[in-house]
Amino acid sequence: MKQKQRSWLITGCSTGLGYALAEYLIGSGEQVFATARNADSLHKLTEGHDNACALTLDVNRKEDIQAVVKFVEQRGGVDVLVNNAGYGYIAAVEEAEEDDYRKLFETNVFAPVALTRALLPGMRKRGSGHIVNISSVGGMIGNPGSGYYAATKFALIGFSESLFKEVSPLGLGVTVVLPGPFRTDWAGRSLQMARHPIAAYKKTVHDRVSDMNLNSGQQPGDPARAAKAIVTALNDPTPPLHLVLGKPGLDMVREKLAALGGEFEQWADLSQSADYPESER
Repeated sequence: MKQKQRSWLITGCSTGLGYALAEYLIGSGEQVFATARNADSLHKLTEGHDNACALTLDVNRKEDIQAVVKFVEQRGGVDVLVNNAGYGYIAAVEEAEEDDYRKLFETNVFAPVALTRALLPGMRKRGSGHIVNISSVGGMIGNPGSGYYAATKFALIGFSESLFKEVSPLGLGVTVVLPGPFRTDWAGRSLQMARHPIAAYKKTVHDRVSDMNLNSGQQPGDPARAAKAIVTALNDPTPPLHLVLGKPGLDMVREKLAALGGEFEQWADLSQSADYPESER
């Protein structure tokens, strides 16, 4: 049975996974509202396609969010929201400056929260819709230099899990996507770093940054295949709540879960000792 045409609103479509997902969906005949801070940057993506529309959306501007939501709702609303816009930030916890990590949280956490909240009333009224939040394997694994970035992606996973339990009885779906290393701009021009490095963190943080720079453009993950995987997952009768993308990412998540389970078991007796004795309950 052919999947009916859906409408998608995707943030951060100028490059990377957002661009690849929008391109794949447009080619598949889906209705796509592709957004970027500068809609002109999406001309190549949407030109000549009746099923695609480029919209200006700075996810940190309430006025932009309100305008985009009003526009799409006047056209019947969206079936799928993809909160993809975000960026990477590398700095030791001590190195980071407050303005920098606050801006990171604004874009990576509070912006998808705001857009989700703005679209939920329409989805709830129609009794259908799906929210896709692009997190990261870094949302399950903290690495040196990624403390603030990981915190934003951990937050997005927790937000998605709670949202899923709230809206699934209403006929809505939620999927949080955890990409591993992909050949996007994440480690390139869009990556932000500490402005004042501290020499003490050379081996734990700065050498890792150097390795990332050397490997940028060589990552095994293919954004085009990732886009297809996301759509395939959402076409399933029971889409996953968590979707890891790429073998390296899957291997890392499996290793983390195994280590976490082992640690919990090692300290299980001490954990349980914190309860009142059964005789006093």
